[in-house]
Amino acid sequence: MSYSVGQVSGFAGVTVRTLHHYDKAGLLSPSDRSPAGYRLYSDADLARLQQILFYRELGFSLDEIGGLLAGPHTDALALLRERHRQLKEQIARLTRLAEIAERAMEVQSTGVDLAPHERFEVFGEVTFDLSYATDAHLKWGHSERHREAMARAAAHTKEDWRQIMTEAAAWRQRLLAAHDAGEAPGSTAVMDLAEDHRAHIARWFTPCPPEMHCRIADEYVEDPRAFALVVPAPEQRPGLAAYLRTAVHANAERARTA
Repeated sequence: MSYSVGQVSGFAGVTVRTLHHYDKAGLLSPSDRSPAGYRLYSDADLARLQQILFYRELGFSLDEIGGLLAGPHTDALALLRERHRQLKEQIARLTRLAEIAERAMEVQSTGVDLAPHERFEVFGEVTFDLSYATDAHLKWGHSERHREAMARAAAHTKEDWRQIMTEAAAWRQRLLAAHDAGEAPGSTAVMDLAEDHRAHIARWFTPCPPEMHCRIADEYVEDPRAFALVVPAPEQRPGLAAYLRTAVHANAERARTA
C-alpha cells in the first residue's frame, strides 16, 4: 500500500509541512513517488514515522532522533534511559512547583494577608487543601459568619497568626493525650477541650455558638480535608475525628442543660 502525503498527514495528525521537513532532514523520506512526482509513503514509512513521533513526544531533538533510528539497539536504550532519568527529574521539579503554586493559592483562599516569607515562618509545613477551601467557600460563602471569619482572618497580623498556631498546637497535643489515654469523649475533661476549641474559633474568627460548633465537628467526620486543618494527617489517629465530634456534641448538650 502507498499513501499520499495528505493521507499520511491525516493518519498521523501532523502537518504536510512537517512531513516535508522530516524528508529534508533525512529522517523520513518516502519510499516512492507517483508518476507525477508526488511523495508516496509505504507501511514501513508509516512505522518509522510512528517511531519519530514517539521520540519527539519524549522531547528528543531531530538530530537525536536521527541517531536513535540509525544507531544500534544498545545506544538507543542508553539514550532512552537517560531521557527517562531527565523526565523523572522534570516531573519532580514540576510537581514541587505545582505544590508551591497550590500552597500560595490555598493561603490566599484563607484570606491570610501575609508576605510569602511570613506565611512560611508562621505556618511552616502546615498546608490547606485548596479543593476544600473552594468547596467551603461555595458551601458557606452566603453565610454572614463565614464572611466575617474570612474578613477577620485577612486582618490578622503575623503575630496574631503566630499566636493562633501556638494555641492550636497546644490544644491539639492535649486532645491527642486525652484520646491516647482513653479518656471518654463525654468526660468533663474532654468536654472542656471541646469548649476550648469553640472559644478559640470565637476569639479569632467568628462567634461560634454550640449549635454551630456541632456543625463544624460534623464536618470533621464527613470530610477528612476539614479535620486535617485541625489535626494534620501525620498526627491523626483512627476514630479521632469522631472522638472530637462526640465531645463537641456532649459539650453543646452540657451548655443547653446548664
